Parts: sequence; C-alpha cells; structure tokens
Amino acid sequence: MSGKSKYYYEFDRNTSSTTNINPKMRMSKEELGLEKKHETVTGGLFPTGVRQENRDNRVPYYYKGRNGYEARKVCDNFDLPYHLATATTYILRSYHKHDTPVDCLKKAIAHLEFELEKIEDAKANL
Repeated sequence: MSGKSKYYYEFDRNTSSTTNINPKMRMSKEELGLEKKHETVTGGLFPTGVRQENRDNRVPYYYKGRNGYEARKVCDNFDLPYHLATATTYILRSYHKHDTPVDCLKKAIAHLEFELEKIEDAKANL
C-alpha cells in the first residue's frame, strides 16, 4: 500500500470474490421490510412538524416528548450536571423505550446515587 493515502480503501480487500456477499446486503430497506421508526424533527422545544426542513434521524423517538421536546435539550436548558441529566433522560424515556420501565428507572436511580456520592465527596474534601 505504499504511495497511497492511509484513507485509501479497496472494495475487494477483505473478500475473496464479490459473489460471496450475502444477497440481503444488496436489498433496500423496503425490500427487507424495515420501516422508519426513528424519524424525528430537530428543534427541541418546537412542536413536531414545525421545523420540517431540519430532519434529524439521530434522535430516537423515545427521547422525544408529545410536543416534540427532546430530553437532551430540556436537560441543557436547565444546565443539569452529567449524572442528573442522564437520570432525567432515563426517566423521560422509561415508558417509551421498553415494555416495562424497570431497567430505565434502575439506571436513573444509579445515576442519582452517583451524583449524591459526588456531592458527599465534595463535602468531605472541604
């Protein structure tokens, strides 16, 4: 690979031939029967559909509220520290991501305990 950029990529480098590729790898999402679940609209505190020109599929549906509020933007708006923001996002998504909220609520409790430990350590070091 001398003389080539470190970003150079050969398509057939890791395969013996292109005939060994799984046929499903060549199918589109529609052909595979995958539906769009995570289509969201960015804008945080704007109702869903207000800012249609700025679609952002990076934010899953379970982090968006009924009126289009995003959990991360709510936490940013309140300037929450890391563990409190993480606990808040777990609480906000708890009834939307899984069948039961138990896992998300346990994670939220753990992050609240981490924040309490951080506060207690800060008091002890004064």
